[in-house]
Amino acid sequence: MEKVVLFLPSLDGGGAERVFVDLANAFSSAGVPVDLALARASGPYLGELTPTVRVVDFGCSGVLRSLPWLARHVRMERPAALLSALEHANFVAVLARRFGRVETRCVVSTRSVLSMLKHETGTLSAWRVISASRLAYPLADAVIANSAGVADDLVRFMGVPRARIHVIHNPLSLESIDRLSREPPVGAGFDAAGTPLILSVGRLSGLKDFPTLLRAFTLVRRTHPCRLAILGEGPDRRRLEALANRLGVGGELLLPGFIANPFAWMRRAALFVSSSISEGCPNALMQALACGTRVVSTDCPGGSREILEHGKWGRLVPVGDAAAMARAIVATLDSADAPDVRSRAADFSLEKIARRYLEVLLPREFSPQGVS
Repeated sequence: MEKVVLFLPSLDGGGAERVFVDLANAFSSAGVPVDLALARASGPYLGELTPTVRVVDFGCSGVLRSLPWLARHVRMERPAALLSALEHANFVAVLARRFGRVETRCVVSTRSVLSMLKHETGTLSAWRVISASRLAYPLADAVIANSAGVADDLVRFMGVPRARIHVIHNPLSLESIDRLSREPPVGAGFDAAGTPLILSVGRLSGLKDFPTLLRAFTLVRRTHPCRLAILGEGPDRRRLEALANRLGVGGELLLPGFIANPFAWMRRAALFVSSSISEGCPNALMQALACGTRVVSTDCPGGSREILEHGKWGRLVPVGDAAAMARAIVATLDSADAPDVRSRAADFSLEKIARRYLEVLLPREFSPQGVS
């Protein structure tokens, strides 16, 4: 079996990093030799790689500085395929394949709605990322979008031909999630015997729109005693703490930071809420389904509606509407009926999704078997 190289800036905690670790392990289990090439080999997910995955550390302080090292690696190893994620890494990957002068198949993946990027990074940073993407996509052999919503945005906003885009949702390592969800929760403030817990997970930044969640939580607490925990870290921590204090719910808000095992919290939460302005393919929402937890989500651009199948598996609410979110939270908490959300999570099993990736990366070895 021919080799595949996966390329990322690092394995610092994030959705793309989680997906690539799972894919690397699954590819290796399928008998495909895998190199996980990193601009800098750091991050909490390093320890989750199986020994059969070869980690290649370029030791660079920035992803752009790793370009000559990645070009040298593909020139020497001559892998059958190179897969990258995150926009600057995609840019480096297509240039490395060109500078390496190899026939390696180069596939880039995007995991966000790029037209919404200004809400996360600011105008200048968004322009840089979008510019890099517009240069990278025409040089790639194929583009993987992790939802149909992301694919539509690539066509409309980036001008990528629809025929070159493959829609493959993010994978779920169901056995691992189930095992980890049964472990005792780790993190400041968790109280198994306390009031019902409403949970969210994500970077404390603009696209996640946690202020709307806080306002909705304040309304819910008028009739339902509960607490709110948001797992993650980011630049908006102080702003969220200040807002919670102004709303009078500072004592009921938990911000324990990045938690390596969020699944233990998910399994014990009364409800998981996604308040995002946009989501490429919502990892945390899918993971909550895998833990059997009821969910509420914004009907935002991207993949949330797809994952919940238009509200079949959890209530959808308008973006930025705290009152509607509060009503959906209360209705879900009060409902005696709950869908078997684990059955939906099974549609995104790691084995199914990894196979879809290999069909794109190694089409000669893995013939298409239909959409999973």
